[in-house]
Amino acid sequence: MCGIVGYIGHRNAIPIVIEGIKRLEYRGYDSSGVAVIGSENTLGLFRRQGKVIELERSLPAPSKSAGNVAIAHTRWATHGEPSERNAHPHTNCEKTLAVAHNGIIENFKALRDRLEAEGCVFASETDTEVLPHLIGFFRQKGLDLTEAVRETLQLVDGTYGIAVVDTEQPDRIVAARKGSPLILGIGDDEFFVTSDVSAIIIHTKKVIYLEDREIVTVRRDGFEISTLDNISVEGKVSIVEWDVSSIDKGPYKHFMLKEIFEQPESVANAFRGRIADSLSTARLGGLGLPPQELRRIKQIQIIACGTSWHAGLIGSYIIEDIARVPVRVEYAGEYRYRNPIIPEDTLVLVISQSGETADTLAALREARARGVRVLGLTNVVGSTIARETDGGVYIHAGAEIGVASTKAFTSQVTVLTLLAVLLGRMRHLSPLEGAEILNELKHIPDKIQTILDMNVEIRAIAASMVDDRNALYLGRGVHYPVALEGALKLKEISYIHAEGYPAAEMKHGPIALIDKEMPVVAIAMRDALYDKIVSNLQEVKARHGRLITIVDGLDDQIEALSDHTLCIPATLPTLQPLLSVIPLQLLAYHVADLRNMNVDQPRNLAKSVTVE
Repeated sequence: MCGIVGYIGHRNAIPIVIEGIKRLEYRGYDSSGVAVIGSENTLGLFRRQGKVIELERSLPAPSKSAGNVAIAHTRWATHGEPSERNAHPHTNCEKTLAVAHNGIIENFKALRDRLEAEGCVFASETDTEVLPHLIGFFRQKGLDLTEAVRETLQLVDGTYGIAVVDTEQPDRIVAARKGSPLILGIGDDEFFVTSDVSAIIIHTKKVIYLEDREIVTVRRDGFEISTLDNISVEGKVSIVEWDVSSIDKGPYKHFMLKEIFEQPESVANAFRGRIADSLSTARLGGLGLPPQELRRIKQIQIIACGTSWHAGLIGSYIIEDIARVPVRVEYAGEYRYRNPIIPEDTLVLVISQSGETADTLAALREARARGVRVLGLTNVVGSTIARETDGGVYIHAGAEIGVASTKAFTSQVTVLTLLAVLLGRMRHLSPLEGAEILNELKHIPDKIQTILDMNVEIRAIAASMVDDRNALYLGRGVHYPVALEGALKLKEISYIHAEGYPAAEMKHGPIALIDKEMPVVAIAMRDALYDKIVSNLQEVKARHGRLITIVDGLDDQIEALSDHTLCIPATLPTLQPLLSVIPLQLLAYHVADLRNMNVDQPRNLAKSVTVE
């Protein structure tokens, strides 16, 4: 969601932090701002509603805004509408210090009432503004900036990643986190503070991921990390493995299109080195579970949000089919609030592309509090979920910039398939059956490429949907969650209302919506449910619905029913979702592009949702 970038060093700070928040635009935001400590220890504050380019245009000449210490922020509105006065950073009454904040201060109203009673005048509607006023209050009592931040955060309930600068101690940035990611970047005689490593990757690959309830004081010549309880911490330096080319669009119009086309490689990366051919099984060493514990698992609970939830739902079909282990898939945002039942010998698997999703983290912590083994499935090395789970698997999808997730989804499904084979081979799955699945998995990247080669054909179909206001997506069995994902992609980036349904459920309500104005996208694979889905398509056609079908083999019956048909390569039923979702991703992309939408930054959405 919101993004923070801070810099302290020997260079002019503003161009560095502005460039940094530009690299965070993909996260979703509605305003931006920058605070800089000038050469005469004055505070320069610049904020604008809208895109970072508007902020950049508003900045004065470099000679009037130069300084070697600055913090910048992109805001996604929670408390208070998107506006210049609600944009970050926020200041105290004396305008001597500034704070950029990601997260939510849950007790801000009580704190604000107390501060107003003591004479503080608030300039915004935000929860964040209590922070600079409180820090300023403790500074007036003689505490240095670090201790003032520490005392302030002892009073705060909620989540935060903050960066603070102060004209009276202009040689430092103080930053802290709880429930919202924050990273220290270590350069050559310079340091960076950021909520997302992509903002600083062009400057350094040496980073320290701060833990919850840690504070770092960053000076030009070094840094100190401690806990809120003032216990010194030695941060672990990590090296970021990817480079700036991962966050460049290259020849593609949008990051989303680039990432769709990267899926042959990203799916291969998800299974590369994880197939044990000699044993016809998968090798997932990061799970940290010995075989005897894996064999004892009697139930799996998968917890996720959004696209990751859809991947988990597909995983439930695959795991139950291959490994015969019962699986429940839970929305993370509901999990901890309904007092979930977690039977003995349950494995909890949390899925998050970013590894920072607030709802998923809360569910993870609830499960761990109950003494349950929790594994993580994430894309980001060093993320909070990666650090707080008992083990897990990285999906190795590479940097995903587009807000609408594509390659992370297929990588998640790939890893869940490997997990299903691993569990299955420990139970009833024969070596022959295991080998068949794994050998076919190796061919999936080439088959994805075959579908990508149909891009022009898919764009032509998308043109027929540009003026539609609604769409229905249908699938049966494992293709029901694929239908959900296809509908989600369309609504996320084109703003066309779309719903995914099990095809058999259509006649229990949604069929009332079908007429000649309603496009119906159906997945009709030649599997055990083929005849059933064909019957559902006939019900659509009888009501004059415009039918778009995704099939793995044409026949006269399907062609007669369909207005448009896309024939994709055949594969095993277990692996079909890895193929059937690709044309749905492209369809959504092209509809949105033809409607001239901001594909990579859809309105009201954020890439990493770090608030509940």
